[in-house]
Amino acid sequence: MTRAERIALLGPEFVAYIRERVAEAPPPDDALIDTLRPILTNPAKRRTPPADSAPAAA
Repeated sequence: MTRAERIALLGPEFVAYIRERVAEAPPPDDALIDTLRPILTNPAKRRTPPADSAPAAA
């Protein structure tokens, strides 16, 4: 979806509201960034389940 499509769908007032709310949010701390980094840098990578997890249903 392009920027113009988002604005057309949501309306410019709502897009401005979203931007204001995002600007109010505190920056993420280092621990959060470290947690999200593997997901954001390689989102399609399959992770191995923990050793104590049950196998997936067939």
